[in-house]
Amino acid sequence: QVQLAESGGGSVQAGGSLRLSCAASVDSLFRYAMAWFRQAPGKEREFVASISWSGDVTYYGDSVKGRFTISRDNPRNTVYLQMNSLKPEDTAVYYCAGDLGRPVLIVKGYAYWGQGTQVTVSS
Repeated sequence: QVQLAESGGGSVQAGGSLRLSCAASVDSLFRYAMAWFRQAPGKEREFVASISWSGDVTYYGDSVKGRFTISRDNPRNTVYLQMNSLKPEDTAVYYCAGDLGRPVLIVKGYAYWGQGTQVTVSS
């Protein structure tokens, strides 16, 4: 069983930056693909970014390309999401997800989920 805990959310003005962290309670994060999703009120959960277990393959949602960067530190069992040039439409609860195998872009591709962290961007 893998438990994931997000941190780093908060309130920021448009154009600002935040870095989210996802700490995994697992013996080793190797072999786990990891991802970030987000969900705004009244909307479906949306893919943000994913990363392979080695970190050499990453994918991004169209709305965050060029602004967000996903990375991982396997020895620390932690995954990060650096968010720059934030916009009000980035406001959502951000979830960390993980599973064995390849990084995929869909919700049901991940068995393990964190509780989420709120990000609020004001104009």
